[in-house]
Amino acid sequence: MEHSGTGDPRETLRLLWRENQVRSGRGRPPKVSLAKIVEAAVAVADQDGLDAMTMDKVAAALGVGTMTLYTHVPGKAELLDLMVDAAWRELDLVPAGDWRAQVEHYARQTSNLHERHPWLRGVSTVRPPLGPGLFARQDFLLSALAGTGLPAAQASAAVDAIVTFVEAAAGAQAEHRQAETLSGQSTADWWTDRQVFWEEIFDPDRYPAITQSWQDGGFDRTAAQATTHAFTLGLKALLDGIAAMTSQH
Repeated sequence: MEHSGTGDPRETLRLLWRENQVRSGRGRPPKVSLAKIVEAAVAVADQDGLDAMTMDKVAAALGVGTMTLYTHVPGKAELLDLMVDAAWRELDLVPAGDWRAQVEHYARQTSNLHERHPWLRGVSTVRPPLGPGLFARQDFLLSALAGTGLPAAQASAAVDAIVTFVEAAAGAQAEHRQAETLSGQSTADWWTDRQVFWEEIFDPDRYPAITQSWQDGGFDRTAAQATTHAFTLGLKALLDGIAAMTSQH
């Protein structure tokens, strides 16, 4: 897994917040802009996966030499932070409805984002890029919970819980779809190829809860339906829990 936040902190922050800096109109215009480099890197990762996103490949996609990229961004670590922030900026976070409707809107937007950019699943953001995309997301969710009456510390913890669940669940959905695309094999066919496991290896007596759930129809759904149901059910349970907390204040 790639890790964000591993480049030079000062340089990364300067690049993330470059829109806030005064630009000089002097000098020859560059062959390629930083925005175009980030756009090309995202496109490469979307098509070929994060492992294929190299400085050489991004440069080739732009039709420039690799060294040209280094005049805009120090290296892949900083470029990865810019890619993640650019993806988060795609979230259409316009407040509408009550706090719960706003969180559900964020969840849908994030699910769609991971579908467009499945490589996000492979980036650890435990130490996230401190850019406009991150702060827009956090501000949106905090503002959604601001009127619930939760103390600031609980509201902040609730936002962290929401982000953790939604990012993980959305990433899992995207990973299922990407696995089918990259392998050329549907999840149903993958399980069919392993039917021998259930017929010759699986021991019902050793795993009674799994066996009972199977007999009761607990697995009567496709993999896509299972991940979608887990996303919907998990989000509902999380928001129900937050709602119960708000009723105490």
